Amino acid sequence: MGRILFLIGIGGFAGSILRHLTVSACSRLFSSAFPSGTFIVNISGCLAIGIVAELSQRYDWIGEEWRLMLMTGLLGGYTTFSAFSLENLKLLQNSEYLTFAIYSVSSFCFGLLAAFTGMMLVKYLG
Repeated sequence: MGRILFLIGIGGFAGSILRHLTVSACSRLFSSAFPSGTFIVNISGCLAIGIVAELSQRYDWIGEEWRLMLMTGLLGGYTTFSAFSLENLKLLQNSEYLTFAIYSVSSFCFGLLAAFTGMMLVKYLG
């Protein structure tokens, strides 16, 4: 159990740093009320989790420990539902209702589509 927790922790450490770097880069590239950094992080994380989930289901080389490190640790640290929730609350408080609706709906729809796409990429290309 200690080894698994260590691997999850290492993954979470790396994922959190990667999230910070990605959000910072997006903040410099895009300036608008739309929280593009968190959006990009969450959608790319959904794509990655679909890929890892399908790879771990299809191939034996991704064991339980690596799956937990990648999915729970790395991608759990990389994606962020709490930032998504806070940004939505700020949009509502600032009466950015259209941006709120676009961000919420597109995050949900594109997140599902990205996870599905990741799974299908492995299924049909792997």
